[in-house]
Amino acid sequence: MAAEYTPPKIWINDTDGGNKWANINSPESGARHEKTLPVGEHSLQLYSLATPNGQKVTILLEELLALGIKDAEYDAYLINIGESEQFSSGFVDVNPNSKIPALVDHSIDPESHVFESASILVHLAEKFGQFLPKEGSARTQTFNWLFWAQGSAPFLGGGFGHFYAYADEKQEYPINRFSMEAKRQLDVLDKQLATNMYVAGEEYSIADMAIWPWYGNLVLGNLYDAAEFLQVESYTNVLRWAKMLEAREAVQRGRIVNRSWGEEWEQVPERHSAEDIDMVLNKKPK
Repeated sequence: MAAEYTPPKIWINDTDGGNKWANINSPESGARHEKTLPVGEHSLQLYSLATPNGQKVTILLEELLALGIKDAEYDAYLINIGESEQFSSGFVDVNPNSKIPALVDHSIDPESHVFESASILVHLAEKFGQFLPKEGSARTQTFNWLFWAQGSAPFLGGGFGHFYAYADEKQEYPINRFSMEAKRQLDVLDKQLATNMYVAGEEYSIADMAIWPWYGNLVLGNLYDAAEFLQVESYTNVLRWAKMLEAREAVQRGRIVNRSWGEEWEQVPERHSAEDIDMVLNKKPK
């Protein structure tokens, strides 16, 4: 049983320096060092990391390219959040909140800075007229589930993921609290997918692309090594959907962009052309 904690009258930042991820946090926003962001040849410049939030955007970009939309070509630069690269002056200029992903669209005059993963998905979907219904209830449902993901995933990532996988000590209360919520969210998603092919209905959309990197990866065993703990096999509709999306070539391509860990065939730290991904995927065991 952990010693009882009594909050002081005034909170003081008393990080002990032992946890890598805790040490990058600060109660102050803004740049911590000067560094200009690199800029490639394409109109779309992405600064990201292949976390679930980063995967959302690269999956959409690869889906757009799969449709033959050449203007969706992009340069993707790795932002190493463990090394505090999200706090550079260049990155903070694009996203003052210092979170990946961040996008600069140079096809617009003046250039458009887009941050928050859902905002980037909407920006690109509307820009290219794909994966977001233009009107009616289908559009509303897509937005419902897109923003469901934005509101729910922090409980899965910053809540369950942090205390189950990353915290220095395993604590029963927070693990139980966030496991309960993670399973409730999986149940919500499972019931929706029981009567729908995709999350927002019968059409593949940016809602699926926003949700799959978190909940799809979770039930497929690719997130926090928690599949058995959360008994994900009981969410049969989520598993059906997760496997269906995993089989899409664009999902396979997008999920490895800005990734610098894992197997050799799933690491594309930077992406400037389709060949950058092709060369890596060619190394995948047959």
